[in-house]
Amino acid sequence: MIALPRVGLGAAPIGNLFSAVTDEQARATVDAAWESGVRLFDTAPHYGLGLSERRLGAALRDRSGYVLSTKVGRLLVPSSSVRRDTQGFDVPGDVERVWDFSRDGVLRSLEESLERLGLPGVDLALIHDPDDHLDQALSEAYPALAELRDQGVIKAVGVGMNQWRAPLRFVRETDIDVVMLAGRYTLLDQSGLPLLDACASRGVRVLAAGVFNSGLLATPEPSGTYDYHPAPPELVDRARRIASVCAAHGVTLPRAAMAFPLLHPATAAIVLGARSPGEVKTNAASMEQPVPGALWSELRAEGLLHEGR
Repeated sequence: MIALPRVGLGAAPIGNLFSAVTDEQARATVDAAWESGVRLFDTAPHYGLGLSERRLGAALRDRSGYVLSTKVGRLLVPSSSVRRDTQGFDVPGDVERVWDFSRDGVLRSLEESLERLGLPGVDLALIHDPDDHLDQALSEAYPALAELRDQGVIKAVGVGMNQWRAPLRFVRETDIDVVMLAGRYTLLDQSGLPLLDACASRGVRVLAAGVFNSGLLATPEPSGTYDYHPAPPELVDRARRIASVCAAHGVTLPRAAMAFPLLHPATAAIVLGARSPGEVKTNAASMEQPVPGALWSELRAEGLLHEGR
């Protein structure tokens, strides 16, 4: 069974998510995470059309004793386009993503990820966003990765999605080790609870990503986006009510957002994205803050948590 550190670095931001990050800043971000004790790192071909993998691999190349995950399901193929990427990353569109959850596609994806990383292997391979390809992901992608696990090429197999119903099929129908769930078990959205309960009963570990719901929970005063779109007024109001309760217990909203997913016994780790050393250090300092159990009791009593606990 793969050992998962409690906190991980999500490397989408150093793949130029939303705006560009220099090579130097990307490296400094990974260095800061390492210095703060982070030993779990997550990336994907999707992140910056391979830029995240290249930068993360370069930063980890002379290190050991970490857990590294990447993802399969999107191949990167040459493109004749002269446009910039249109899927949220500030990178040239000289390659494009092609969905492929076939056995050959998954094996090719992993091989090409290792080339970009410049590393001999990864520990965890996650089937990435198979929402519209679920049957093929179950019948071809998973068996291909399970075979690599059996051969010792990788240590664990998982699925990574921002919804909970499809991963529940993997938990029930396969022998996966890990589910990465983004944004569906947070202070604002506990819809993924049935998935986490199923994971707990079957011994599947959960990596909780998107704990800030893309931004609304990332600052002491709630503002910004929810799931990468402008936050609806009713959610901003609810986040402010949660922040007020947190403040009464001496806890910041971001700290509570980090702590909440770890309350569930299925959650092995939270994965926090960062684009600068400052963000890493802020998260690390926040993680040191104690969170009293009375906070959760009051949030439940006020009807601000609906996770059934």
